[in-house]
Amino acid sequence: MRMPLLLDCDTGIDDAFALTYLACRPEVEITGIVSTAGNVPTEAVLGNNLVLAELLGIDAPVARGARTPLVQELMTAEDTHGPTGLGHARLPTPTRQADDRSGAQLWVDAARRHPGQLVGLVLGPHTNLALALEIEPELPRLLKRLHVMGGAINHRGNTGATSEWNVAVDPEAAQRVLIAFSEAPTRPVLAGLDTTEAVRFWQPELDAVRALGDHPVVPILVEALQFYFEFHQADGFGWSAHVHDPLVAAHAVTGRFLETTPLPVDVELTGTLTRGQTVADPLGRWGREPNVDAATSADAPAFIAHLWETLRSGLSTQAAASSGQAEGDATH
Repeated sequence: MRMPLLLDCDTGIDDAFALTYLACRPEVEITGIVSTAGNVPTEAVLGNNLVLAELLGIDAPVARGARTPLVQELMTAEDTHGPTGLGHARLPTPTRQADDRSGAQLWVDAARRHPGQLVGLVLGPHTNLALALEIEPELPRLLKRLHVMGGAINHRGNTGATSEWNVAVDPEAAQRVLIAFSEAPTRPVLAGLDTTEAVRFWQPELDAVRALGDHPVVPILVEALQFYFEFHQADGFGWSAHVHDPLVAAHAVTGRFLETTPLPVDVELTGTLTRGQTVADPLGRWGREPNVDAATSADAPAFIAHLWETLRSGLSTQAAASSGQAEGDATH
């Protein structure tokens, strides 16, 4: 049986790599894609997801998420991900239509359709999952497990001094999700900057993306990653890029590449310098039970090798199938 998985993302350069990875895993059934405002506004995220889903042959509903966070104004990251979210890439106009349901409703419908089986994967802000909990409070018990890229527990932030982007965009939503999923039968996996920044692409990785073949998604990934390198170089990290999201996607699918430990974690909402920080209590001062399995280390070399193997195999298979279909159509 294939793994039913719902992806909630704010696509986003590293989100695009994660989506491509998932589309290349034959054991994964993507049951839906929720487009969450974050790296760029909702409409841009939705357009990116519709085009990528079409190019990657993902036959699943793609839903428009909420346009703003629960409380604060939306902040976006065009400086990091480009004006449309995918760097220098210029995508065609989507030919697919967005699903009529909201992103929150898609969460609920997918969980009800696959009770106890659906894997949830959040690679952006938590806004739509928090709204889904208002519709269906039993959601934590309907999912098989939730996997989240977010936070920075024993690490500097990448948004504020101590806050990570996905949490900082909508801290209230992240806190609501952590509280609600403390009642889940299986603790969510929370992978923050502590581990995802171990995945760093350099020039050889950029060259490896270029060498992935003639699948139509490849030039999009190349032009997006080129922009990401330029941003990181301008930000003082050298000619490289931290590629967070596909590591968390791979762990959700395979159970590999991350080590975790149970921790109680909460989100700071009122700190004047620390709003959006994910705070852990390893010494038990709060008197709370652990509510997440927090990632503590990553095997980045093994993951990167796995990523290239998956993309080369999956994209070449898709390209060959598409070519064969085109030849068959031409003979009729």
